[in-house]
Amino acid sequence: QLQLVESGGGLVQPGGSLRLSCNASGFNLENYAIGWFRQAPGKEREDVGCISAGDGSTYYEAATEGRFTVSRDNAKKMGYLQMNNLKPEDTGVYYCAAEPELRDCDELRYDYWGQGTQVTVSS
Repeated sequence: QLQLVESGGGLVQPGGSLRLSCNASGFNLENYAIGWFRQAPGKEREDVGCISAGDGSTYYEAATEGRFTVSRDNAKKMGYLQMNNLKPEDTGVYYCAAEPELRDCDELRYDYWGQGTQVTVSS
């Protein structure tokens, strides 16, 4: 059965770094695009970035300002989100998602989601 589980969230000071992991099971991840999303308290869910299945190309939302990097390891069935120079406005619940890749990863509607992991950036 297809399942995604996020980990790596926690409390970090402004300017610090975190690496989030997304562990996939029950399917062949190499055929799926991986997307990352976040939702801050009282706000709508927003895109963070994604990585395609075929060539591993990545896409990022402007809000990341070059601070985030999306990667994947198909052999380990893992996706990653490296976050550097974190800011208080990065606080929120972060989700990974997967979708069979029929087009660029930033154009997909994702059907498979993890439960999310909390990221808190505070002094």
